[in-house]
Amino acid sequence: MNCPGHCQLYSLGRHSYRDLPVRYWEPGLLHRREPSGTLHGLLRVRHFAQDDSHIFCTEEQIQDEVAGVLEFAFATYRIFGLEVELELSTRPEVRIGDEALWDRSEAALRSALDALGLEYRVNEGDGAFYGPKIDMHMTDSLGRSWQLGTCQLDYNFPERFALTYTGADNAEHRPVMIHRALMGSYERFIGILLEHFSGELPAWLTPVQSIVLPINDRNVHYGSQVVERLRQSGLRAELDDRAESVGRKIRDAELRKIPYMLVVGDREQDESEVAVREHRRGDIGTLGVEDFVGHLRTVVRTRAAA
Repeated sequence: MNCPGHCQLYSLGRHSYRDLPVRYWEPGLLHRREPSGTLHGLLRVRHFAQDDSHIFCTEEQIQDEVAGVLEFAFATYRIFGLEVELELSTRPEVRIGDEALWDRSEAALRSALDALGLEYRVNEGDGAFYGPKIDMHMTDSLGRSWQLGTCQLDYNFPERFALTYTGADNAEHRPVMIHRALMGSYERFIGILLEHFSGELPAWLTPVQSIVLPINDRNVHYGSQVVERLRQSGLRAELDDRAESVGRKIRDAELRKIPYMLVVGDREQDESEVAVREHRRGDIGTLGVEDFVGHLRTVVRTRAAA
């Protein structure tokens, strides 16, 4: 876990109440000794990168900071078209800290959720060993539930690491620590996306957005020019110049789930056009190269901003 490192980073200097909240973030590398029988592709691994963040704040700032974490999470998941449900996990059987701290931290998270008017369910006993948490879950296209992000409230680490800030009364006070990860781990999040979309990633996210398919050898040079124009526009494109029939090329591109297939023959070459096929939809018409560039850029911008 990266939490002790961020506590030590905070402790390197003195802090006033005017400095808070202090927010740290890093794509931290983590290792977990997972039993071999539990490893599962990208979804459960022993070495992964986590979008790890820790916020040090006053008690009065808890509600605003939790609200900020949740709003950031919802905005992130909307980009991918994911809908989430919230779960409040309370004190586990094995934990650190006294009961009074757990009472305060659980009450603070409940208060933040209630103030935001958010629906949530309670998962008794599933909190982290150092504090309660709000977990965000999504259900994929096959009806399976996955945990995505988490927001954890912690009075115990600041106590264990003797973290302080100077309050308005010029006395030393203990900050509250919020642990936040929106994707959990990049590897696992990618695995969840691939499972959810069955490999059919949206056009803005897919590694190859369009593939150019020359009908015969004399169209290969023009096809390479189309690919170069797409790449100059910041779009991800490939050329299939294999000595195969265009039908075979289309079939292979469909299996790769590439969003757009651009067929180019003699007529398209003469008119500076492309015959556009969309994955699953089939032919959608012939467009000028510049018109298709504009179309794909609009699709990418619109869906990424949705």
